[in-house]
Amino acid sequence: MNKPFLIKNARIIDPASNADFTGAVLIENGRISDIVEGKAPGAPDKAETIDAKGLVLAPGLIDMRVFTGEPGHEYRETLKSAGRAAAAGGVTSILVMPDTQPVIDNSALVEFIARHAEATTCVNVLPTAAITTGTEGKDLTEFGLLKEAGAVCFTEGRKALQSSAVIRAAMVYATNFDMPIMHLPADAHLVSDGVMNSGPLATFRGLKGIPAEAETIPLDRDLQLALMTGARYHAAAISTARSAELAAFYKQRSNAISVGASINNLCLNENDIGSYRTFFKLNPPLRTEDDRLALVEALKDGTIDVIVSDHDPQDAEGKRQPFADAATGAIGLETLLAAAMRLVHSGDVDLMTILRAMTARPAEILGIEAGRIAKGAKADICLFDPDYPWIVEEATIRSRSTNTTFENARMSGKVMATLVGGRVVYREEAFA
Repeated sequence: MNKPFLIKNARIIDPASNADFTGAVLIENGRISDIVEGKAPGAPDKAETIDAKGLVLAPGLIDMRVFTGEPGHEYRETLKSAGRAAAAGGVTSILVMPDTQPVIDNSALVEFIARHAEATTCVNVLPTAAITTGTEGKDLTEFGLLKEAGAVCFTEGRKALQSSAVIRAAMVYATNFDMPIMHLPADAHLVSDGVMNSGPLATFRGLKGIPAEAETIPLDRDLQLALMTGARYHAAAISTARSAELAAFYKQRSNAISVGASINNLCLNENDIGSYRTFFKLNPPLRTEDDRLALVEALKDGTIDVIVSDHDPQDAEGKRQPFADAATGAIGLETLLAAAMRLVHSGDVDLMTILRAMTARPAEILGIEAGRIAKGAKADICLFDPDYPWIVEEATIRSRSTNTTFENARMSGKVMATLVGGRVVYREEAFA
């Protein structure tokens, strides 16, 4: 049994209840047993007392889009190493994508991921399952069995369903089990062999572009089908201003629709690619500054529900290629909160909104017990300094891969401690 913890002198922020006050939290038996505003009460016998000294105490982050290399590509990332990276970033629950090797498309593999994660990983691992067998976009998987095995939603991961009939059938099928469909909208024919945002910069660089319509056309289709079927539909990551407009339009017509955006698309734009820097080759691609600003506005007004890291480890060999040939993706678990704090420090988005998009809203969309600071809630907690200055250095990255878009970036805001189920799984040296 975990020992009790009393965390005092903390700025407690709970987006689920819009609470923001200074006080103390008592943790017993892995759960929050008391919350006090102002002066802390006496601690129980044998309790460890942590003086937060004004640090922010928030629910542990929930990252809804995490790729691991396990099973199949453990040299890129394992569940264990992803868990360490998550803990260092204040992330206490990760939603792992199913497009591994083999694809997680049957109940035995879902159960394997859950069991293996429980034995090796210090954060909560939430398995997803493929919508179609082998993520081939044809035959639907056994949704009922997959839910029973522990899958929390259905998704094709990096891939996008091209057939309107298949995704409509998936939505109807998922509705029978009250499960969400999470989908990355992308028209394969319009994406073709594009490697960055389509436009003058791509032309100047001599690279093939991916037009915004490659995302907006299938997104519009998906949203129409979600209205038609009443399905719980979550657009995994949008990247364009037009996508934000579409999402706002359809969300006014259905509470079952939700939208996510990658922290990369919220903080960076296509100009960051610079001199063909392959760490910035992403899916969806970095778009124009106008698109980025539109996404920030959409986050601020609630159109975008969720911020994800889109953590996608790639080894050095895959990235050390000409831009067009390099692997797609970037890691992001360790820098998710720090990068999001850029939007707070710039005055674009307030801290409560940022935290809600990484705690309460993901929990609501997935229907899981997490993402709140309340009596009786599981003690998944992130304790961070919103102003702590630091530099992202390759030598300190905990993931097995180092392909970060924030390499050598100066950050303001750092996680000082992370608790999962009342157990400390990460503590920054400066806070020891």
